[in-house]
Amino acid sequence: MSTLEHWLQRYNAGRDTLPGAGVPWLDALREEAIMRFADEGWPSNRLENWRHTSLTLLEERSFAAAAAPLTAAAVVQGLRRDDDGAAGGHWLVFVDGRHAPALSDIGALPAGAQIRALADVLATRPEWVEGHFGTADDGASPAALNAALAADGAFVRLARGVTLEAPLHLVFIGGVREDASLVRNLVIAEANAEATIVEHYVGAEPAAAGSAASAGALSNAVTRIAAGHDARITHLKLQEEGRNTVHLAAIDAVQARGSVFASHSLSFGAQLARNDIATRFEGEGCEALLNGLFHVDGRRHVDHHTRIDHAQPRGTSREFYRGVLDGAGRGVFAGRILVAPGAVRTDAMQRADNLLLSAQAEADARPELEIYADDVKCAHGATVGQIDEDSLFYLRTRGLDETHARNLLTYAFAAEVLARIGLAPLKRRAQAAIRARLPGGELMEAL
Repeated sequence: MSTLEHWLQRYNAGRDTLPGAGVPWLDALREEAIMRFADEGWPSNRLENWRHTSLTLLEERSFAAAAAPLTAAAVVQGLRRDDDGAAGGHWLVFVDGRHAPALSDIGALPAGAQIRALADVLATRPEWVEGHFGTADDGASPAALNAALAADGAFVRLARGVTLEAPLHLVFIGGVREDASLVRNLVIAEANAEATIVEHYVGAEPAAAGSAASAGALSNAVTRIAAGHDARITHLKLQEEGRNTVHLAAIDAVQARGSVFASHSLSFGAQLARNDIATRFEGEGCEALLNGLFHVDGRRHVDHHTRIDHAQPRGTSREFYRGVLDGAGRGVFAGRILVAPGAVRTDAMQRADNLLLSAQAEADARPELEIYADDVKCAHGATVGQIDEDSLFYLRTRGLDETHARNLLTYAFAAEVLARIGLAPLKRRAQAAIRARLPGGELMEAL
């Protein structure tokens, strides 16, 4: 049986028990979504947006949950130790796509802030999410599968003027008992609200370079963000799943007048990871930062597809992605900035840089500008290259051996992306993740 048939059977068997089953609009959306997935199947490289990242490997692949050497509780404890103690924020934990109340610690919230499991909201107050859940036509076919089958995720609503002083940590642990995790996160920030939200995807088995491969699993996640006028949302995603995991994710933001959205995407795990990140300016004076870093080795593959839609005037966007590629790893970046008619005074800049550490590594970079307005300032660029020999020679003359000199230059290349992250615990974890993937990484830690 193909996995396409597997997912159809899974939907037919479980649709009546999904949270919110029986709600007319939600039932209709799920039915449309699964029919779309059945019609389109997994994306192949015949589609332009998937030219470098085919998912046809999923058509016959069976996944199995890992016999995990770490328990979910141990994973969460390790993450919280990395955080800032008592000031560590609010924690909502999911295991194999289901809320784990015993591992979560939402803590005290300001008046007007709600942080709940999406399954609870769908079962009790589905009208809260009707205008924000999305449609069957959003994104590619994996997003449609998510719309049909996602049974849980995070629901975050911030009333006008509410600020979450501490970060919200959404932790997703996969491959513990189930072969697949499908989650959907909804973030609704009303006017002048502010929050920092961390999505952390980890496997029950660590994804460090050189570790033994865990059993395969599928992670399918969609996050939808609605930022009201003058709201400020910082979204940080750290993906450290097992090395046999396939990670498919979409982040879709809609910004009202004067809102600020910052996305930091750090991808260090999974066999294949695809991240679709998009924001649309629906009001004047919006700002967006899309900042990303990935590392691949072995035969791993990471793909970032981004879109910034300057639909209104006086918007500002900055986009920076960097990839470190070793072994026979492959990295893909395709970024599109669209400036709509009438979106005057747009200021947009996009850049993608890739560092190849081996002759077998491969990077594909395709930045795009599509401009239909005058009086704009837009630029883009991309580079693919190796370590600069002059810089390497300089460090060698200062007493470093070749291995440590190369690693120091590699770490410096990655550190420029990490410097834009304001949340210190996450920055430290990302720095440690990069060091762990480099021989002699303790040298960078000492520096």
